[in-house]
Amino acid sequence: MKGSPVPTGEGSPGASVATSTSPGLRPPTRRGTELVMLAFAAGIVTLALILVELNQERSLSLRILWLGLAYLGLFACAHLAVRRWAPYADPAILPCVALLNGLGLVVIHRIDLALEGAPSADGTTVWDPVAFKQVIWTAIGLVLFAATLKFLSDHRTLARFGYTFGLIGLVALMLPGVLPGFIAPEINGAKIWLRIGPLSIQPGEFAKVLLMVFFAAFLVSKRDLFTIAGRRFLGMDLPRARDLGPLFAAWGVAVAVMVLQKDLGSSLLFFGIVLVLLYVATERAAWVVLGIGLFSGGAIIAWKLFTHVQQRVANWQDPIGRYDVFGGGYQISQSLFGLATGGIGGAGLGAGRPEMIPERNTDFIAAVIGEELGFVGLAAVLLIYMVLALRGLRGAISVRDSFGKLLGGGLAFALCFQVFIIVGGVTNLIPMTGITAPFLSYGGSSLLANYILIALLLRISAAARAPQKAPKPKPQQPAIADQHTVMVERPK
Repeated sequence: MKGSPVPTGEGSPGASVATSTSPGLRPPTRRGTELVMLAFAAGIVTLALILVELNQERSLSLRILWLGLAYLGLFACAHLAVRRWAPYADPAILPCVALLNGLGLVVIHRIDLALEGAPSADGTTVWDPVAFKQVIWTAIGLVLFAATLKFLSDHRTLARFGYTFGLIGLVALMLPGVLPGFIAPEINGAKIWLRIGPLSIQPGEFAKVLLMVFFAAFLVSKRDLFTIAGRRFLGMDLPRARDLGPLFAAWGVAVAVMVLQKDLGSSLLFFGIVLVLLYVATERAAWVVLGIGLFSGGAIIAWKLFTHVQQRVANWQDPIGRYDVFGGGYQISQSLFGLATGGIGGAGLGAGRPEMIPERNTDFIAAVIGEELGFVGLAAVLLIYMVLALRGLRGAISVRDSFGKLLGGGLAFALCFQVFIIVGGVTNLIPMTGITAPFLSYGGSSLLANYILIALLLRISAAARAPQKAPKPKPQQPAIADQHTVMVERPK
């Protein structure tokens, strides 16, 4: 029957699609739906930019026009790239990213206006607006986004280079912790940056994507090894001791990042991704329980031995008691004061005091949103992240090959978990870390890495939704009864 699924193996060319479709019956690409949602996102961003200027009692300037036109042009090009190279990709992913990126641009522009004319620490007035820099980083990120879609026609190609990506990702993750300070400076208590001339990059942002590709490829090839049960304890089938090597290796890397780089956020994000991929691959909760126990034990040991971990925990336990301009609780206290000022409805876009919050463009941008848009606005932003992650998970579930399922699930979870870590730190739910909010915060490394991540999610969703070419029918041999009878004379 037309449109009925065609069973295919994982290694077959059509293994990454869900259904087969005859040449005359193709599913809709939904690119028109994507374009409408992009226009809606552009309308919200434009209205937000106007509100910022009006609440600052300014006349509408050419600055807004340039920001708005640059935003529209960039995402129009991104839409054309998806339409050309991934026509069957999920139509909701790119509009969610565009809305988050646009809202981040609005908030960064609002912070620029708040800092205009404000004196610096030495008493001089130095104004360095970064909104246009964010537009430039967005443009570079979208170039990488389009290049990924163009040159990666099949996500399963990545599995061939899994071990190479794993090695590069591991080196990138550990590099800032082992290099000297003039190359890898310590900023805000963490060594996560590399300084190359006038540029600074954060290799850990790219390492998370590379390591997810490695673990997805590794777990697909060694899945049987991790599903073999060992002893049963408290109703759980624990893995065999000989199979715990990769888990201990991931734990060791996470603890090393925590100690060498003084970065709790990257350590937690990396180990959380490993645990989720293990659980998705094996469907056994024992791996998660063991992993949480290992990480908790490593964190307690690090807290006992290292002063910077003790300081982070003390700031988390009593930020107000440690409130001091030069003390550890100043940043989180100012964040909590901003959120309290915003309340439910917020002070209004452009009517708050974001200049009072430290690291407002990066680590604490969620506190700025909470102050000016209130709990309602911050919850709406979190809902956009949730929709983005759910659409990514939907593509991962629909794709037919195991590597695509693991990789897509890991990428979608990484977005969710990163948002949890940063918002949890800003609201003092967990100790504060140096992770930035994807697409909202200012920063080049985060934007570039996350646009590559989104391109991979779109590639996987396109493979899940694309029509499968029906196999060529094999010529049928007629039945013996239908064969022509030929009379042959016996030779005399």
